[in-house]
Amino acid sequence: MENQKIWFVTGASKGLGLTLVRTLLNNGFKVAATSRNLSDLIKAVGEHEDFLPLSVDLINEDSVEAAVSQTISKFGKVDVVVNNAGYGMLGALEELSDKESRENFDVNVFGSLNVIRKVLPQLRKQKSGHIFNISSIGGFSGNFPGFGIYCATKFAVAGFTESLAAEVKSMGIKATVVEPGYFRTAFLTEGSLAVPNEPIEAYKEVRESQAAHQNDINNQQPGDPAKAAEVIIEAAKSENPPIHLFLGPDAYQVADAKIADVQRDMANWKYLATATNFDEVNA
Repeated sequence: MENQKIWFVTGASKGLGLTLVRTLLNNGFKVAATSRNLSDLIKAVGEHEDFLPLSVDLINEDSVEAAVSQTISKFGKVDVVVNNAGYGMLGALEELSDKESRENFDVNVFGSLNVIRKVLPQLRKQKSGHIFNISSIGGFSGNFPGFGIYCATKFAVAGFTESLAAEVKSMGIKATVVEPGYFRTAFLTEGSLAVPNEPIEAYKEVRESQAAHQNDINNQQPGDPAKAAEVIIEAAKSENPPIHLFLGPDAYQVADAKIADVQRDMANWKYLATATNFDEVNA
């Protein structure tokens, strides 16, 4: 039965992760979930016999390995893994320091890779499982001033998910990258959205984007995270789930525009760009 599947969800004390965990528990699933702060997680989710709250530092491999081991010890297996933990970064490429940029990659990219690395031995042993990596529509289109580093982390998530899907398909394991548009979570609030320590006022478009996201878009996002959680659960039930799961009408609009832009560039430059092979010499 579907609700006998064991879920492992990171970044579960707020946002989409929290909504997903609550929805899963309400539907009879057993769930292990992680957060940096255990008390915040327990307070947000509450006590539940089918819930295993875990304090995890995702950029520490030993911490991740311990969490996966605890999950298997309690529930016997892991079926669905959701790499949800991450945070936003809003600043021009020139504004953001090496340290600020690397910290965003550490959590958004390398934290997920640590989970994947530590959970795959169990999934390979089972010859089954499904890994969902939460990216963003900003991981498909980078046309967002001020989100260059964040988009780069999410492009990376999309890229390694595509490779992962190809690597584990023959083992009975599935992989999906989830690319949401704007959903009404705490993503744009302080603590979830980092801004530059040393902003450069010359970047007019970036300052406008920052003001819009912090003041206008925040708490006005059209997407309902409860509905997003239901779509992810449905995808986990599917025998043929998508590798790319776009969420929200806005995500579809951005994706369609990006695909059209790429197709136009390819068509406009095809004659020159495909005349690049060595000339064939008749023997």
